[in-house]
Amino acid sequence: MNNTLTDVPGIRVGHQTDVRGVTGCTVVMCPPGTVGGVDQRGGAPGTRETDLLRPMHLVEQVDAIVLSGGSAFGLATADGVMRYLLEHEQGYRSRAGFIVPIVPAAILFDLAIGDGAVRPNATMGYAACESATDAPVAQGSVGAGTGCRIGAMRGNEYATKGGIGSASIELADGLVVAALVAVNAVGDVLSEDGSILAGLHDGTQFVGMLNILRMMPGGAPPPTAPTENTVIGVVAANARLTKEGVNKVAQMAHDGLARAIRPAHTMFDGDTLFALATGEKDADVTVIGAFAAEVVEQAIRNGVRAATSLGGVTASGDFLH
Repeated sequence: MNNTLTDVPGIRVGHQTDVRGVTGCTVVMCPPGTVGGVDQRGGAPGTRETDLLRPMHLVEQVDAIVLSGGSAFGLATADGVMRYLLEHEQGYRSRAGFIVPIVPAAILFDLAIGDGAVRPNATMGYAACESATDAPVAQGSVGAGTGCRIGAMRGNEYATKGGIGSASIELADGLVVAALVAVNAVGDVLSEDGSILAGLHDGTQFVGMLNILRMMPGGAPPPTAPTENTVIGVVAANARLTKEGVNKVAQMAHDGLARAIRPAHTMFDGDTLFALATGEKDADVTVIGAFAAEVVEQAIRNGVRAATSLGGVTASGDFLH
């Protein structure tokens, strides 16, 4: 066990990072037969192929999941992932004999840090596939976590650096539940004791996003406040679940997001979590969902703790010390 998403057998993860542009993408490569689901709760999502993952739709299995910076421009990374998978003849086979790789994707807003003209693209998505491995997942300011910020309502100077984090837990009978989350939230990230681990600060201390919202005229941020954010991620288990069950796991996983971030699921976040079941072992949906929330919560904190100062945004470790 390496306490990251690749503890789930068959899952591989690849990052691509552009330090100059302060952006990047992350791909999660799935073993054959992986059933996918999704739960989208933020008010400002940027996604691809999420309708397909919901119950009552034809396709159940997915080939890869992409998390990317670049706002909506970053959805282009999935084109490169599709090209890579097609070259390896992996994808949904239509009745007419065509292979169509199934690559759901979600993006986060990172244009306000680094060079906003640099956006993840299909070439970067393809390269992320080439770099994918089952080694412990690199965390912090890499991949989709490169340009993540937390509490950026007053700009980069008073925001805290976010990042990508991962966590896993082993249950009975070899069941493994794991998460990978890119943390780019409007709200504060809370530590295990409820104190603020990352968020909006005044240069000396965290001020608390709820305190800021309480003081805003009309109860809303001014139109000029930079409020573009999003938390996106993947939970996976080597469980054998139906499509309905996997979607329930994605729903329950959001409890971990809400426990670690305050407030969560705002109109300025595009909070989206994908769920994957690789089909190796029989499992109960409730059990998998309960521990999916646990690993999401841990992954969020791990991403913040692993983040490094970048693009004029100070990491929590640097700020607190």
